[in-house]
Amino acid sequence: MVSRAGFASLLGASFLLLLLRGAEPLGFSHRPMTAGDELSAAPSRYLTREERWMSQRLDHFSPTDHRQFNQRYFEFLDYHDDPTGPVFLRICGESSCDGLPNDYLAVIAKKFGAAVVTPEHRYYGKSSPFDSLTTDNLRFLSSKQALFDLAVFRQYYQVGQEKLNSQYNRSAGFDNPWFVFGVSYSGALSAWFRLKFPHLTCGSLASSGVVLAVYNFTDFDKQVGESAGPQCKAALQEITRLVDEQLRLDSHSVKALFGADSLTANFMWPNQLVFSNFTIFTSLPICFLYMQLKNDGDFLFLLADAAATTFQYGNPDALCSPLANAKKKGESLVETYAHFVKDYFIKKLGTTVSSYDQEYLKETTPDDSSSRLWWFQVCSEVAYFQVAPKNDSVRSAQLNTRYNLDLCKNVYGEGVYPDVFMTNLYYGGTSIAASKIVFTNGSQDPWRHASKQNSSEDRKVLIYCTLSSLGDSSNCTSPEAVNTVRKQIVKHIDLWLSQCHEPTRSGSGTPSHSMAKLCSDHELPFTPLWLREVARLPSGSSHR
Repeated sequence: MVSRAGFASLLGASFLLLLLRGAEPLGFSHRPMTAGDELSAAPSRYLTREERWMSQRLDHFSPTDHRQFNQRYFEFLDYHDDPTGPVFLRICGESSCDGLPNDYLAVIAKKFGAAVVTPEHRYYGKSSPFDSLTTDNLRFLSSKQALFDLAVFRQYYQVGQEKLNSQYNRSAGFDNPWFVFGVSYSGALSAWFRLKFPHLTCGSLASSGVVLAVYNFTDFDKQVGESAGPQCKAALQEITRLVDEQLRLDSHSVKALFGADSLTANFMWPNQLVFSNFTIFTSLPICFLYMQLKNDGDFLFLLADAAATTFQYGNPDALCSPLANAKKKGESLVETYAHFVKDYFIKKLGTTVSSYDQEYLKETTPDDSSSRLWWFQVCSEVAYFQVAPKNDSVRSAQLNTRYNLDLCKNVYGEGVYPDVFMTNLYYGGTSIAASKIVFTNGSQDPWRHASKQNSSEDRKVLIYCTLSSLGDSSNCTSPEAVNTVRKQIVKHIDLWLSQCHEPTRSGSGTPSHSMAKLCSDHELPFTPLWLREVARLPSGSSHR
């Protein structure tokens, strides 16, 4: 089942699946997904699920803290025929990493003869440093620590005992060309890794890379409305109005209609009280006080996510067509939407209702659920608060800044606050000053507003089309459009790997004469530039 922590890993990975399969829907949300019928990887769809382990430092920023934890990783070497060939580092993001998926990255790896490795993100899955995820123990969970994990892993895998250099009997100074890949949050990590460690990677693919930390992310809701189109947007707004009204009258019944009656209301902190025309607190009726203190944001967040997911997947007809039919027949929009939430969002995608409960987020026992972990990163570093715009919002006005801040305080206690200014100052936001990065974003993906939108000389942005409401962009996922994106990605990977290659005196391992012969253009339909260069190098050269 899928946790509330969201859809980052699999929805972001749907971009890779789209490129692999042609015209499949795609999209992503920053919340991680761990299962889900459409995009989950069954065991047969993994390149490998064989676990490997390394010892990782807990705190990279303390010279006196030498504590270690076990970090899980996976490797796939079947395509790595040339020992001097590239290594593709797939960054596993904010969810359990249970293997190397057999998706489009595998296609690229085979094309380039690359090894593929992926370390699990600290704290997630089986890579938890602690047996209890208390707020105090979560202080080492951050993107900054994760980037150093990747750097340490990269060096460990290159020069560590029984790793690449020792396996091929090479000197410690030999370096294979590395390239990093990521989607959604891990897409941001991919870009940030290239920014902070340019000497450790030849380039980066940041699919839906959310490099801009956003405090009040109103553009998310605005994009949902735009992607829905006028009629579907109006229907969703009417549903929001009716649900808000029913929550005031009989909250249990309307929640039960959506299969979410387990989600109870939270109570706002005292500074949220709205006293209306009353001036004396003691004169307020009890029922009025209750209504002012009550907040059903958890339930309303579930409903908002359900709608947003269809546009992130590029599958708006699953939602908008039933609503249009219900409107035409005079049927209940709320009941129609409830059927969609239960049948599609909960049943088909495997979303767990309980993971939208703040009490669930307080659970400190490590397991495969990523919700508490990702929300800590949201509350302490990047925010991405998906709040309702003041005007013309699709989601309920109860989903405001106060709701998000109260969630952070309720779940993690005092002192946990997302300083997005410092995050963007550290990484640069969309003005990231790194080179050789490909950013890819879906045209209807609400999260593209937290990613880089415009290309520069050494930072290529590819906007790929996804379907808007009722098929208005029917040609967006055509094979031709997909192939164009594919070719652009391969072109830049090929170019940057070739530029990363330089002859040195440190190593050995030039391909044999027979291997060089196989690398000629007429022998293979695609010959990577780096391999052509290797075939021309004198004996004793290597990559660096």
